Amino acid sequence: MIVIGELINGMYKAVGKAIRDRDQAVIKQLAKRQADAGAHYLDVNTGPFSKNQKDDMQWLIETIQSAVDVPLAIDSTKPDVIEEGLKIAQKKAIINSTSADPEKMETLLPMAKKYGSMIIGLTMDKKGVPQDRVKRVELAAQIVAQCMEFDIPTDQVLIDPIILPINVAQPQGPEVLESIREIQIISDPPPKTVLGLSNVSQGTKFRPLINRTYLVMAIGSGLSAAILDPLDRELMDAMIAAELLTNKNIYCDSFLDAYRKR
Repeated sequence: MIVIGELINGMYKAVGKAIRDRDQAVIKQLAKRQADAGAHYLDVNTGPFSKNQKDDMQWLIETIQSAVDVPLAIDSTKPDVIEEGLKIAQKKAIINSTSADPEKMETLLPMAKKYGSMIIGLTMDKKGVPQDRVKRVELAAQIVAQCMEFDIPTDQVLIDPIILPINVAQPQGPEVLESIREIQIISDPPPKTVLGLSNVSQGTKFRPLINRTYLVMAIGSGLSAAILDPLDRELMDAMIAAELLTNKNIYCDSFLDAYRKR
């Protein structure tokens, strides 16, 4: 499972303040803690209140890369901000993200090809997020087809079927799990799948429990990656156990320690 650490995001008060104050210590500590906890990538987002997102993205990436040797998922709604990050990323990055909107794909897919980046594709278009797995899978196929047109290997594409909060869209939980299963058969090799895990528990009382349970269910459905909080040790332990139980790792009594040492 590819773990993408979600915590360097300007929407969090401490991170937003660190960006404004150019406080490197806060960002470096978050980067190190997430990497030490098992994050394979770090998501980097300047947040909605950044007044100069390009400058803030550059500062964030330079600060992170001075602290850890971990690749980045460059997260922005603005293509020029994403490209600013790709220019200085020292390792192969992930673009987070494109939708199935043709105009957006025509902007971001050439960028992914130019910089050799992976790319997250959201199963949504101008009409919004579909309510059923059939439309989700249809949009996933459109994204994969466009990636092939730009000569981007399908195993470098991460399709996000978009989980919605359980307290307002409860029927969507099973639809997304079925989408994960079906997306794995739309091409050969198939695209990867990814979830912004924290969305499922947004606004609920027992957020860690809901996140942990849904992650295990999604791994059982074939999920490849998740954007999550790697500092939640119980969440990470559940992920490790789920991978063990789906025969992705070899059992030993100390399997949690063995995974972390690996």
